[in-house]
This record gives sequence, structure tokens and C-alpha cells, in this order.
Amino acid sequence: MSQNAHAIAEVRVDPCIMPKDDPEWKFALAANPNSEGWIVTIATEAGDCGYGYASSMPHYGAPLDAVRANVEDFGKTMQGTDSRAIAAILHKLDRQVVGNNQPKSAIDCALHDLQARKLGVPLCELFGGAMRTEFESLRILPIKKPADMAANARKLMNKGVRHFKIKVHGEVDLDIARVAAIREECGPDVGLTIDANQSYTPKDAIRAITGMVPFNIALAEQPVAAGDLRGLKLVTDSVPVVVEADEAADSLDQVFALVQGRVVDAVSLKITKLGGLRNTVAAARICEAGGIRYRIGAHVGSRLLAANAVHMAATLPGIWYTCELTEFDRLLDDPFEGLEVENGKVRLPTAPGAGVTPRAGKLAGR
Repeated sequence: MSQNAHAIAEVRVDPCIMPKDDPEWKFALAANPNSEGWIVTIATEAGDCGYGYASSMPHYGAPLDAVRANVEDFGKTMQGTDSRAIAAILHKLDRQVVGNNQPKSAIDCALHDLQARKLGVPLCELFGGAMRTEFESLRILPIKKPADMAANARKLMNKGVRHFKIKVHGEVDLDIARVAAIREECGPDVGLTIDANQSYTPKDAIRAITGMVPFNIALAEQPVAAGDLRGLKLVTDSVPVVVEADEAADSLDQVFALVQGRVVDAVSLKITKLGGLRNTVAAARICEAGGIRYRIGAHVGSRLLAANAVHMAATLPGIWYTCELTEFDRLLDDPFEGLEVENGKVRLPTAPGAGVTPRAGKLAGR
């Protein structure tokens, strides 16, 4: 054994392919019957372990095999390093490879999980402690015919969900009809947002969002192409609804540009796209400094990923609207347990680390 029991001895990568309960689930950028990613385990010489989830996100330039290859390369770089030196490790990885935030996110989360487990404290304690411990569920309604989306909303309402994100597809009249059908089904007291995933032109986005105003949508997420900041600002300045960036905010420098130019009203923060917990906190601080709203966006994957997002949501003071923390509830065969939705709400785990544990036999060496 190394003289340093904290030294990283191994970085393991296990597949995490989780079938969706609706195999026809789709949004504007993709359709896949499974949610795909990797479970990353960082083990020390002393046998302590921390876990992270690496998302496969082809629409962010992170296909499944490439994510694994990057995690394995990072593991070689980290071999023998003191696991407590989180800032130094992440700085070294940033110098080694530009971008690649999905694999970096898994490393970041696993290192923090490892440290919190060793200290015997919940993960949020490493970031200042929890400001809130209970979170309402906001569930995504995938693209379907208006009546089918309304029926899906009703099923989720029967389980206690009171906030929805409506996926739309750039078809202005049909998208307005989707929102109208869901509002009619849900009634006036349910929170509705839309997410176009870049599918509108700026003028169509203005027309669509304006047409949705009578149905009281709280925000419109990423209506136009991520690279079209002038178009995104035009939409923001032209509609009375909060406009939120998602795909346009996949790095700290992009978040800074959005805030500096007041391109949007709000930013969707995601641990996976920003490269980990530390960068998510930094992005939130940038938004706070510039007077731009933020919240935790959709974390689709294992309960492990959702638990990390819940811990982040617990610590950030500026969250202004319901976060998207419960998409794991529509995925099957999760390798982790310890986080559940009860009557439309999820609670902050109190166990050490992220607060979830691997199910027996689901990971190598477990």
C-alpha cells in the first residue's frame, strides 16, 4: 500500500444503460429508448470509494464511447494523486483537455462524494450546508400529440406532480396547441414551462411564446440555436415571459457572456454540462453578480446524478423556480438506491456523501 492512504489507486468505469418507461420518449434534438451513461468509481489505497455519473450527451458533443475514453484517460492522469487535492486535480484535467465537461463532471462528483463519505457528512456540507431540504418535482412532458401530452400530465398529477416542462418542436401552431391542451387538463394552479431545445427561429420563437402567454407559462427555455446570441437576446427583449438559456450555457465562459450581455433572463445550471459541482457553484455566483436568475435544470440519469443535483439545489441561495431533480423516476434498472419521489416531492439525502448507494451486484467489485 502507498504511504498515502488517500492516494487514488483506481478509477473504474461501469456502463449505466437505463431503459425509459416510455420507449417513445423524445425531444426536439433526439429520441432514444434508453438513458445512457457511465458510473465512475474512484477508489483510494485505503479502499474508500466515491461515485460519479458521466452522461452521454451527443447533442453536447459527448457520445457514449468518447465519454468513457476520456474518463479512462483522466484516470491514468490521476493515478497515485492525493484524492483530497480536488482543486489541483481538476485544474490539471482542464490543462490536459479542453472541454469534455461530461467526463470531468463525473470525476468532480466522485472526488467530492469520496471526501464527504470519508468525513461522514452529506455532500452539501462541503459547499456551505443546506438552505432547503425539500424540493417539489418538475417533470418533463416529451413531444407527442397535444391530447397525449395532456394525458401524460394528468397521470403525473395523480402522483402529486404540480410543475411541468413541455417539450416543443418548433411547429408554432401545434406547439401552442400542446400548451393549451395541457393547461386545460391541469387547471390554473399548475406551473408550466416550455423547452424548445433550439428548434425555433427568433421570429417564430417570438410568435410562439406570445401565443402561449394566455396559458400562463413561467419560462421559455432555449428557444433558438445555442450559438445565436443575438437572436436569443431578441427573443428575450420581445416577450413578457422569462427566457432561459440551456444549451447556450454549457461552460463558465458562456455563462459569463450570457450574463454580461443580459442575453437571457435566466440560466439553467447543469452539473454535467458545466463540468462538475465546483463549476456549477461558480456559474451560480456569476449569475448572482449579474442579476440573472438561475435554477438547477434537468439531470437525466441515475439517482446518483440526481442526488448530486439535489445537494446543489440545497446550497444555492438564488434559485428562483422549481428545479428538475426527479427525471430518474421514469428510468428503469437504476444501479443506485436511496432517493425517491414521494407525493411529488424529493428530500435531501442525509447519509454521507451524495447519500445514495450502489445496489448489490450492479457495479464491478461490489
